[in-house]
Amino acid sequence: MARDTTTPAPVELLVCVTCRAGQPTDAEGPRPGARLHDALGALDWPDNVTLRPVECLSNCDQGCSLVLRGGAARWTYVYGNFTGAEDAALVHDGAVKYAATDTGLVPWRERSTHFRKNCIARIPPLETPND
Repeated sequence: MARDTTTPAPVELLVCVTCRAGQPTDAEGPRPGARLHDALGALDWPDNVTLRPVECLSNCDQGCSLVLRGGAARWTYVYGNFTGAEDAALVHDGAVKYAATDTGLVPWRERSTHFRKNCIARIPPLETPND
């Protein structure tokens, strides 16, 4: 069955809300990852993007971390080294570009420097063109 290409496929932006980004364990208030998630929640998103909080992406040494994934036909990416709410516009830009693709492959030069240099993992799609 062919996918309806007029409607962009769903994308999830998963943000680790337990990330500390160098914050001491005894620090009070929301963690930087939770602040990033909250700041992202205040932004306008394309209809096909869903923002979700997650607990611990096991990337604790790499600052705040997030995942961009979008169905069986897209590459999935794990990014790190975000510092908190101040990175919301940067994350929004990268996620919107990802959501506009069918494969999850944003051309290298169209990615921000942060997204180019802080990719923790790139996971192949579940479906390949020959499936």
